[in-house]
Amino acid sequence: MSETSVTLTIDGQKVEASADSSIIQAYAHAGGALTANVGCMGQGVCGSCRCMIREEGSSEVRTALACETKVAQGMQVGFIDYFIPEHVHYYDLNEIGDGWNWLEDTERAFPEAAHCRHCGGCNRACPKELEVENGVAQVVAGDFSSAAATFDQCVMCNLCTLACPENIRPNHLGLYARRMKAARTLRPVDLMRRLQEIDSGRMTVNLNGSEA
Repeated sequence: MSETSVTLTIDGQKVEASADSSIIQAYAHAGGALTANVGCMGQGVCGSCRCMIREEGSSEVRTALACETKVAQGMQVGFIDYFIPEHVHYYDLNEIGDGWNWLEDTERAFPEAAHCRHCGGCNRACPKELEVENGVAQVVAGDFSSAAATFDQCVMCNLCTLACPENIRPNHLGLYARRMKAARTLRPVDLMRRLQEIDSGRMTVNLNGSEA
């Protein structure tokens, strides 16, 4: 092993890698397959490189994303397989009204959300260090704008879902909040400007498809 390389264990395999490599780079360089469970480089989706790591000399195991976590000498890494939860949430934004019944709509789609134990497990599991528990409370309270901001950097790794004893699936609840905000409160700036130009008469529209 050179001074600029480290040796670590990934899924039971000894791997030697450059000290400035990420875990996913070290795994790929060692010939590991990038699948839907391991990495988004050409396969899978963002958040699929979720893993559990333990540093040399430490008994603590923590969650991380292999793409943004640097290797370290003696580190132990285990990728977390994809899983399908027992309960999948289905909802149709087109069936949701103008906002007066959003609390009822949310309760129907995510009935578990109101049963949060405030154990903090989701916060500890989140590799992006988001305030997941607070985001769940914001959705339950109907504050979708704040919840959308809380979950803005969520990569849908599902680690918070794995950690939740109430099976809330916080990341999917956060995605729901972001969709609600985008569908009901946001409007494309370019479209607003174009409509303003049409309304003011600065632009005329030919119904046959050409613009004047």
